[in-house]
Amino acid sequence: MRTAYSVETVRTAERELMARLPDGALMQRAAAGLAAACADLLGRVYGRRVVLLVGSGDNGGDALYAGARLARRGAGVAAVLLAPDRAHPGGLAALRRAGGTVTRPGGVAGDLIDRADLVVDGIVGIGGKGGLRPDAASLAERAAASRAAVVAVDLPSGVEADTGEVRGAAIRADLTVTFGTHKPGLLIDPARAYAGTVRLVDIGLDLPAQPDVQALQHADVAGLLPLPAAESDKYRRGVVGIAAGSARYPGAAVLAVSGALRGGAGAVRYVGPAGHAVIARFPETLVSDQGPHKAGRVQAWVVGPGAGDDAATVAEVLETDVPVLIDADGLRLADRDAVRARTAPTLMTPHAGEAAALLGVAREEVEGARLESVRKLALLYGATVLLKGSTTLVADAGGVAVRVNATGTPWLATAGSGDVLSGLAGSLLAAGLPALDAGSVAAYLHGLAGRYAADGAPVGAHDVAAAIPEAWRDVRH
Repeated sequence: MRTAYSVETVRTAERELMARLPDGALMQRAAAGLAAACADLLGRVYGRRVVLLVGSGDNGGDALYAGARLARRGAGVAAVLLAPDRAHPGGLAALRRAGGTVTRPGGVAGDLIDRADLVVDGIVGIGGKGGLRPDAASLAERAAASRAAVVAVDLPSGVEADTGEVRGAAIRADLTVTFGTHKPGLLIDPARAYAGTVRLVDIGLDLPAQPDVQALQHADVAGLLPLPAAESDKYRRGVVGIAAGSARYPGAAVLAVSGALRGGAGAVRYVGPAGHAVIARFPETLVSDQGPHKAGRVQAWVVGPGAGDDAATVAEVLETDVPVLIDADGLRLADRDAVRARTAPTLMTPHAGEAAALLGVAREEVEGARLESVRKLALLYGATVLLKGSTTLVADAGGVAVRVNATGTPWLATAGSGDVLSGLAGSLLAAGLPALDAGSVAAYLHGLAGRYAADGAPVGAHDVAAAIPEAWRDVRH
């Protein structure tokens, strides 16, 4: 599992470690890891041209010391000092001793960047807020237009470490070398898109057991998947109820059922007006037109996909005492007080537009501050919230623990894909997973299934559902 910690937590851990180490040792560890990553990216160091963009903080010091190491291996290294009077003195001296040169922003700096093989971004540290200042922004723009590879020190300058927000100009890196732990902004969009590949360098930090953000990996998901035992029957494996679809949107019901059938539950009950369409596609589905209360025993409900204006069914499902997943039209129709009053788990699965409507803000606000938005929505409804997007975020009902998933592909931005995800997550709820795990595992499998189904070409939601077993097998093996 990848974990990320806030700036405050990282700084506390760094202070505690520095108190036990000789002066400057921690920065040397970071610089050594940074230099090794740069050398790996260059392939051959001798004769390569490296430009360091150096600010006044420790990131600038890391860049200077790393540049000195590269210079000693035969690279031509030039440092552009954005704050000459406040550049790290030890790092600056080390670079000069190794034969590196120093300049300031301006025409010469731009020419150096144009000719560089590698640009190292040490402008702003993890505490930076807002976008880059004009002189730094012009250098970032020049680096982006050059042929050089760009390496960010700890975090791309201009993005916010704790939130993943990007509020102005920022460095776009090919590689980010981060120290001690991931920072939330390296895992969460929009900042994640600026980080490129992320390489973690262990510098010996002692961090708390509970991170601010988690990202599951194959092994984590494999350990959470519900697997049948020898004595299992369809009821012991869990039964998921799907209350979805309408005369106008029967396909939403079919797609939600398709995801549910592949999610690990033993049976799927469908309630709604699209029963004939569901049976025609999936004859193993248990279909009822008598409403949720008369559908028979279920261990979890999915309500809302394609529901239109059927508020009565949404309200009826919310009255049950089993876990409930609310999606699509159900998010609009669900009464907030009724959701908050529930004693069984609730999982809500909005996209950015739906989340914005629930929060009463513009969609752009949600997209620009995804971590803050998912936490706010979880607290507002007292529910676990899965916020869909290029990185899917899942926040628990307390609004503290957040998981991030990036297994998806842009090809998943297709009609009905969310219905498949809802059915899949609902099935995992019925199989007994807690809401946070059900949402996280479903997002992970759904993203992988999207990759396998698309394979670089357009894909339909039904193709994604069909690829879920392949994703499941991949995770387990």
